[in-house]
Amino acid sequence: MSFRRRLFATYGRIWRTYRAWAPSLLLLALVVFLPLALLDALTMNVELDSLDLTNGIKVAALVLAVGAITATGLIGEVFFSGAIAISLTHPHGEGPPLLREIARRLNYGRLIAVDLVYVALVATGLLLGLIPGLLAFVYLGLSGPVVELEERTARGALARSMRLVRGNFWLVLWVLLPIQVVGDGIGHLLAGLVHDLFGHTFLATWLAEAVTDLALSPIFAVAAVLLTLDLIAERDGAAPPLHSAPVPA
Repeated sequence: MSFRRRLFATYGRIWRTYRAWAPSLLLLALVVFLPLALLDALTMNVELDSLDLTNGIKVAALVLAVGAITATGLIGEVFFSGAIAISLTHPHGEGPPLLREIARRLNYGRLIAVDLVYVALVATGLLLGLIPGLLAFVYLGLSGPVVELEERTARGALARSMRLVRGNFWLVLWVLLPIQVVGDGIGHLLAGLVHDLFGHTFLATWLAEAVTDLALSPIFAVAAVLLTLDLIAERDGAAPPLHSAPVPA
């Protein structure tokens, strides 16, 4: 199969999977990102000029609050990407996993470690130039799904992602990067529309943050999981099968 046909076939599978699972994916995204968007909105509405920055206690409290919100947002992203991997590959015949089962099965520590390393390497790469950042984004972009699909450690997942992408760099690039860029663009447009309709109130900021997350996260997560499954099957001859039906809410 030519590269172009393989690329279009991959996009077709991503779209069909997303369309079939959309209600469950979007509901799960709402459960995860709506409260996190509220925390983001609270952070964005902090009036720094009104704070007494000479007061060490207030500064320390602000730092701790921002750190807590950042950590909570990270856990939300980890929970969502891990939940998608678990839901899409849940074994046939066992019945759909409940949210509490998904939460129980997630490898939080490993996924958080992977996210921290991934974000740090991509950010460092972008500081050095566009190419190093893209290389980190692509070669390590499948690490999260690998943690859940293959029960690997954080270090093992990063290494496994690099091995899976090797020889398939352009496929992974032309799947993940456009979804990331287009998703961010759509998210910003929708966020702007929310602000135009409701102004720059706290509620509008909350809704805008939630809409931005919902515009990108489900499709990107599906793409990453499907790519990981395809490349595992290509390299090893077999991969965890997709569930026969969407997970009910």
